[in-house]
Parts: sequence; C-alpha cells; structure tokens
Amino acid sequence: MKKILCAILAIAMILSLVACGSGETTSTSDSKLLDIKVGLITLHDDSSTYDKNFIDGMYRALENLGMKKEQLVLYTGVDESEDCYNKAKECVNQGCQVVFADSFGHEDYMIQAATEFKDVKFCHATGTKAHTVNLDNFSNAFASIYEGRYAAGIAAGMKLNEMIEAGKITEDKALMGYVGAYTYAEVMSGYSSFYLGAKSVCPSVKMNVKFTGSWYDYDKEKAAAESLISSGCVLISQHADSYGAPEACEAAGVPNVSYNGSTKDVGPNTYIVSSKIDWAPYYEYMINCTVEGKTIDKDWTGTIKSGSVKLLEINDAVAAKGTQDAIDKAIEEFKAGTLKVFDTSTFTVGGKKLESYKADVDSDEKFEKDTEVVKDGVFEESKYRSAPYFDVEIDGITLLDRNYG
Repeated sequence: MKKILCAILAIAMILSLVACGSGETTSTSDSKLLDIKVGLITLHDDSSTYDKNFIDGMYRALENLGMKKEQLVLYTGVDESEDCYNKAKECVNQGCQVVFADSFGHEDYMIQAATEFKDVKFCHATGTKAHTVNLDNFSNAFASIYEGRYAAGIAAGMKLNEMIEAGKITEDKALMGYVGAYTYAEVMSGYSSFYLGAKSVCPSVKMNVKFTGSWYDYDKEKAAAESLISSGCVLISQHADSYGAPEACEAAGVPNVSYNGSTKDVGPNTYIVSSKIDWAPYYEYMINCTVEGKTIDKDWTGTIKSGSVKLLEINDAVAAKGTQDAIDKAIEEFKAGTLKVFDTSTFTVGGKKLESYKADVDSDEKFEKDTEVVKDGVFEESKYRSAPYFDVEIDGITLLDRNYG
C-alpha cells in the first residue's frame, strides 16, 4: 500500500509540473508579449485629464497582459504638427511594433508614418480617415462615450430636480452650462447626449455652451465656466481637459459633472460624477492583434457593454438621492440595447422631429454630407465609423459663440 501511495504522489507531482511549468518559462504567447514594444503619443501630459486617461489606461493594459512598463515608449506633449510624425518615427526606431496617438490633429501625421513604415501598426483615437485611406496598418478607435455622457446627464438632471424641490431654483431656471473645446462633432455629440440625459429626468432643463478653441487651456476653461455661472447656469459640465472648470465650480459652489476622470480632489463640495472611456480594452486588443499578426479593425468602437465606457463612483455628498440607482438602470438598458441616446422622439430641431439626416462620415476636404444616418427613428451614432458624427443643433441648447470650428 505504501509503495502504491508513493507512486500516486510521484505521478501527481509530475502532472503538476507538466501543467504549471517550472515557474521560469512562459507560453509562446506570453513570450511574444514580453518581446513587443508599444509606442504611445499624447497631446499633453498627465496634468490633462484627457491625456492622463490614455496614459493610465495603457499602464493598466500592460499590467493586465503581464507586460512590463519598460515595454512602453511614451512621448507626451506632442503637438498636432510634424512633431507627431517625428515621434512616431522615433517609436519605430526604438523597436515599437505598434504605435498609438491620442489627439484628433495627430491623424494625418500617423497616416504619413503608416505609409512609410508598412511593417508597423499605427492606431489613432478620434480619427475619421482609416476607413477611406485604405492602409492595412492604420486604424481608428473610439467608444460610444455618448452613452456615458447620457448617464452622467441623468445625474445632472436629478441634481436639478433636487434643487427645484428644495426651492433653490424654479423649473424655468434649470439652466446648465457646458464648456466645450471646439464645434467638432465629437464635442457636439458629447454635449447633446449629456443634455438629453438630463432632459430625460428634468424636462424643463436648458443648456448654454461656450467654446474655448483649445483642448487644454486652464485659464480659458475657468473663465468660460465663470462666465456661464455668472449668466445664471446652476450646474456645469465640460468637454475640456484641464481642471479650470471644476475649480471654478468649487469656488462658486456650483455642482459639476466632469469628464475623463474624477475631479473630486479639486471639487469635493461640487463634483457629482464623471464619465470616461476606458482605453485598456482597446490597447489589449491592439497589442494582441500585433502579437498574433492579425489585422486591427479599421474602426473599433467600444461600448458600455464591452467595458470601454464607464461611469466613475459618484460623490454621495453632492449627488441627489437615488442617482446611483438611476445610473445603474440606464447602464443595464444600454447593455440590453433598449435605450438609444439619439432616439429622435426625444428631441426636436427647429421645433420639428428629425426624420432624416446626412452626416459627413467619409471625411474629405469639402466636408460633404454623404451618409444617411437616421433609421427607424434613431440617429445611428458610431455605426458607420468609430469617431462621432452627430453635429445636429437640437432645441434646448444655445451656443453662445461659434468662433471655434
């Protein structure tokens, strides 16, 4: 019996070693992941909430894949100029097999690099040209952040309702302010979805928008928020990348819904919630495709369902009661496909329902409207390319300036 037991233990030990390895070797896939280098080019550094979100997402992706930080070649503060091409070239020279850039104006320079270095994959966020330039090694990526904006808008609308019920404002004074960078579709899609989320719970809400003409300008963003507040806006959100607007809200005691990351540290008494794109799932997909020699989708779009669009933890000290439950309900409806942000029955344009709309999907120099995007009563955002193309000026939103396009 003792001999049999020893034999069984010996066999078990052998099987364990076969299954787990010695701890000093990796699988072929793991080995390839440890050999790869990845380039990341960002417009600003981590003082920008936008760029910090991309940088943090990359480090999470590397960790999730068991890769080392040293496998990342990171360039921050890269202008939307020839400097982007130069940094992409430097990434290639340092051995990167895939390079990612995070700003809209980087696209043409990434295409230039992709044309020259055909053995390297180049990926770009918020771009519009991958599906038309026809390069096997160039791809665009974005996410349905309008879902997250809508859910964040629900939190804003509930805060307005709380203020109305408390007698702080009347229904006709439910005016939100929004600090936007440019009059690009990406910004317009974002503020429109935020407004529609608020309107879904606070029907009397209206919104004013001011543009800064910059993705990141602390002084301009703070001044825009202050101007909106002084003109009667009782809640502020933004598509701008500094802490200017949140700090203006904290100083004035005005509730704030942020973007790309929590601003609770600078606005503990005013910050409600933030939506953001989690770029880690895309980075992991991008890196795995590179390792496995697979083609990366020309237009990759993440969603709430795929874990690419997220709502951050709400600030219970500021948010209205029941906000988390309302957000959770909306998220489940997005996952089930039953909630459509741009349902044309929920908004009007010039007092009329939007029955048809041609969007500029296949971007060209003439900015021609080329694709019908309204179908079955829904404006189909992100269906025909990953980058937003919702640029409709809907009723209830007033643009205070149009100087930045």
